[in-house]
Amino acid sequence: MFNSMKQFFETRIQTAMGEDAESDEQALRLATAALMIEMMRADFEVTDEERRAVDDVLRTLFSISDEEAKSLARLAEAEVDNAACLFSFTRLVDQSFTQPQKQRVVEMLWRVAFADQSKDHHEEYLVRKIADLIHVSHEEFIKARHRVEQQR
Repeated sequence: MFNSMKQFFETRIQTAMGEDAESDEQALRLATAALMIEMMRADFEVTDEERRAVDDVLRTLFSISDEEAKSLARLAEAEVDNAACLFSFTRLVDQSFTQPQKQRVVEMLWRVAFADQSKDHHEEYLVRKIADLIHVSHEEFIKARHRVEQQR
């Protein structure tokens, strides 16, 4: 079962990758949105504030409309439900984004983590894990957290 779920996800993402620039962008958006969904679910309690934060983050990151952000989040939730692990999502982000873009993703993960006005240890662990997988340094991980904390 594990392998079939992994194959399902990789087939969906990898099929979109390489067909054209628009498909590549859609696959990257989906992978990034999936990371935000994982962050929203990290503390095992999904709040309205976290859902709004995910939509806001997606709208900001990709300069898309509110409706497009909500649609992307719904699609990403379905992908997360069928994914076996984070690696497929993080690999795509790591390979496609520049270092400043990756740092921005980490900052947006922190925004989702703090959306409910608390930071759970599961959330901190997940941001740290994703930052490592997309090769964002510990220093940048901490800077991103401090920027978000100061804006609260």
